[in-house]
Amino acid sequence: MSAEASKRHQWQWENATAGAAAGFATVAVMHPLDVVRTRFQVNDGRVSHLPSYKNTAHAVFTIARSEGLRGLYAGFLPGVLGSTISWGLYFFFYDKAKQRYARNREGKLSPGLHLASAAEAGGLVSLCTNPVWLVKTRLQLQTPLHQTRPYSGIYDAFRTIMREEGFSALYRGIVPGLFLVSHGAIQFTAYEELRKVIVDFKCKRSTVHNQNPDKLLNSVDYAVLGATSKLAAILLTYPFQVMRARLQQRPSGDGVPRYMDTWHVVKETARFEGIRGYYRGITANLLKNAPASSITFIVYENVLKLLKPTIRND
Repeated sequence: MSAEASKRHQWQWENATAGAAAGFATVAVMHPLDVVRTRFQVNDGRVSHLPSYKNTAHAVFTIARSEGLRGLYAGFLPGVLGSTISWGLYFFFYDKAKQRYARNREGKLSPGLHLASAAEAGGLVSLCTNPVWLVKTRLQLQTPLHQTRPYSGIYDAFRTIMREEGFSALYRGIVPGLFLVSHGAIQFTAYEELRKVIVDFKCKRSTVHNQNPDKLLNSVDYAVLGATSKLAAILLTYPFQVMRARLQQRPSGDGVPRYMDTWHVVKETARFEGIRGYYRGITANLLKNAPASSITFIVYENVLKLLKPTIRND
């Protein structure tokens, strides 16, 4: 393996490690809001086993009072597993795609190629992690009002789903999940382009010439970039999250899913709830994901800074 190829291989693992660390930190801090968001998303006013919440604060208080800390952290293990794997794979695939596209372009990528890189990474991650997200959703929706025997944990959930519904059930919600690839594409494109604007602005104001762009940015910059890019992505793609959550609900006692496929979700939601139905739980989602994205990119960029010198000196 050439020195250049070896360096490129090491760089990819730097990104994967930084992404995994960022994903774990994000889930650990924000998981209770994720539980609230999921319960709002599937509550179409016709679900009997879900409590009724007035707003996000009421939901957090009600879950804490009736279900305790365990309720607020329902689905935490698959959430940590899925997010850590997802972010690790996402940054790995994303950086690998950027390197491939940049080979014949002197290292410079257009917004369109950033978009293509992010979309490619998102599609691969979605296919790898959909079963984990399905289990997380089902564990989060288990409440004291649930009529079906609850899953005792992540292993029992996988085993029960495979036994009762078959392997294909692990990929319920994959269609809106693949559409959600656009979420990452929008977020990363916005992040990269806004990052360029801030770096250019700071370069013009800096008295040091030819300074490394990484040294011009700090944690506050990463927080602003992460939150802003995430906000744009959420507003444009949130309905796909609602569709996926509704498709991933556990079937009732008769074994019949509440929603048969993506088009069924679209029709039923439009018929009974209108546009508002596609944005159920968005307040909790914004409260969770705007700061969560800031945390993710602060951790990612700073872990990357720590890893770069270490690998270069080996």
